[in-house]
Amino acid sequence: MSELQINTTQNVKIKFEASGVGERLLAFIIDTAIKIGYLILLNAVFDVFESMDEWSQIGINTILSFPVIFYTLALESLLEGQTIGKRALKIKVVKIDGYQSSLSDYVVRWFFRIVDVYIFGLGFFIIAFSKQAQRLGDMAAGTAVISLKDKVNINHTILENLKVGYKPSYPSVIKLSDNDARIIKETFNNARSVKDYKTLIKLRTKIMEVAEIKNQQGTDIEFIDTVLKDYNYYTQHM
Repeated sequence: MSELQINTTQNVKIKFEASGVGERLLAFIIDTAIKIGYLILLNAVFDVFESMDEWSQIGINTILSFPVIFYTLALESLLEGQTIGKRALKIKVVKIDGYQSSLSDYVVRWFFRIVDVYIFGLGFFIIAFSKQAQRLGDMAAGTAVISLKDKVNINHTILENLKVGYKPSYPSVIKLSDNDARIIKETFNNARSVKDYKTLIKLRTKIMEVAEIKNQQGTDIEFIDTVLKDYNYYTQHM
C-alpha cells in the first residue's frame, strides 16, 4: 500500500494508508455480487409483469433497475464514503483536502465509473500507477480511498465525525487554536477513559475561560465533546 497524506482544514497533516488495487477490486466484486443478486431476484418475479404491454414493462423495469444504477452513489452518500463492499473491506472515500466529502464529490466519482470501471477496467490500472492510488473519478472529485485498518484513526487527531446538518452551540470556540484543540482532545480522551473528573472540571473551566463561553450546556463530558465538534464545524466552514 502507498502512504497518503491528507492536509486538513486545520492545516494538520495526517498520514493514512491508501487502499490498494486488491482491496478495491474485492470491494467492487462484493458490491457487484449484491447487484447481481438483486437482478436475479428481480428476474424471479418478472412473470408478474408479463400481462402488461411492452412499454409498461420497459417503464417498470427501468424503475426497478434504479437501485443497481445508483447503488454506489446512494450508499457512499448515506454511509459517509462507504458501500457494503467497502465497509466489509474496511476502506472508505475521503477528501484529500481535509473537508468532508459532499454529495457533489460522490456524484463526480459515480459518473466517472463509466470510464474507470466499465471501459476495460481502466480505473484499476490507473490506481496501480497513481501516486495516491486514485482512479480518474477520485482525481476529478479530489478524493482518495483509504484503509481504516491503519493504526492512525480520527481519534488520534483533532478531527471529529460530524453528522449531516450538525448545528454548533458555541460560536466563540473559534478563539481556540489548532494546538488548543489538539491538547483539549488528548486530555479529554485520557481523562474520560480513566474517569478523572477533577481533570475534566479543570479542562472545562480552562476552555470556558479561553473561549469566553459564559454558559455551559450539559455535563462536563458533553460540553467538552460539543466544543471539539463545534471547533471542527467552524474551521471546516470558514
